[in-house]
Amino acid sequence: MSTSSAGTKQRLSNGRVFDGEQLHMDRDVVVEGGRITALIARPDTAYADHETIDLQGHLLAPGLIDLQVNGGGGVLFNAAPRIDSLQAIGAAHRQFGTTAFLATVITDHDTVMQQAIAAVERAIAERVPGVIGIHLEGPHLNSGFRGVHDEARMRELDEPSLARICSLQGGRTLLTLAPETVDTDMISRLVASDIVVCAGHSSADYAATRQALDAGLNGFTHLFNAMTGMQSREPGMVGAALEDETSFFGIIADGYHVHPAMFAVAVAAKATGKAVLVSDAMPSVGSTSKNFDLFGVPVRAEDGRCVTPEGRLAGSDIGLISAVRNACRFARIDQYEALRMASTYAAQAIRLDNELGYIRPGYRANLIELDDTLDVRRSWIDGERLNHVAGTAGAEM
Repeated sequence: MSTSSAGTKQRLSNGRVFDGEQLHMDRDVVVEGGRITALIARPDTAYADHETIDLQGHLLAPGLIDLQVNGGGGVLFNAAPRIDSLQAIGAAHRQFGTTAFLATVITDHDTVMQQAIAAVERAIAERVPGVIGIHLEGPHLNSGFRGVHDEARMRELDEPSLARICSLQGGRTLLTLAPETVDTDMISRLVASDIVVCAGHSSADYAATRQALDAGLNGFTHLFNAMTGMQSREPGMVGAALEDETSFFGIIADGYHVHPAMFAVAVAAKATGKAVLVSDAMPSVGSTSKNFDLFGVPVRAEDGRCVTPEGRLAGSDIGLISAVRNACRFARIDQYEALRMASTYAAQAIRLDNELGYIRPGYRANLIELDDTLDVRRSWIDGERLNHVAGTAGAEM
């Protein structure tokens, strides 16, 4: 239940403020009109006309940003590419700290992909909480690395596809493609059109991946999964991803998609600021139902993972705040670096760090209040405050 509107003037007081870079023990945050307007020292008596929110010593941090959300609250975006689906998905993930997300649609027919883009565009125009763009994971992938994607719906990247990919107005578009299936010129054209281009579901070796990076490739989707691995004589796509200092990678910290030891290696090897936590969440997140259908295949969520009857992974059943906690343990990093991986670095990856990912004057008031166990107690999206029940942050390893 919402406890304040976006227009409410608020002073968030008596907390520890992590601004995305450093921790402040003696600052209050002022929110007006959905934006952060000031960080002030306590006990400054200014802003007496503002509603004072007592944070009770809790940690105030930038809201989490998830670049790969397939579903939540019992809804799969592919199955229902509509604005009401985005509302349900956003509400389901908000309790786990996600205040901004890219709605993800995996390989599907052209009509579904277009409906998904249209739904996201409308959601942004109507200010549906949390929606900041779309992640098109396919359909221009390598069928040999398809995972749970439907091979029959994969196709080449042609001019009509390019126009559709670039059609979203008012939000960010992230595209996952297999670089060996397209000309490098096409990657350059996409990047020039402000599309965030990531490699994934790909058989590209190290050399082919390097060519894509030289053409402007921005990042890598769910590192280690559905791509060529790293070997001593053939670094593969994973090796190229870890070596490159300008690109980012998304990584799933559920303990199933990536072994905790490999998670730690990847985070240590990658340039600072370029490792981004993603959930790859499915409809079971934030839902009491742990069964759903994916292109006619039954999927069951259990212990933080989603699997087909054959045991194939089909996304995750994890909220992003649990990924933050897992990252702390897997990579032996402090909570602030893990929070950066789920907020600040994510905002940088999609070039929205001028308005999200930090607590700074002028930035959107997308915030989360965390207790000592990193449970989400309250969240703000564009200044609108919502209380949450502690202890519901999802599965962990």
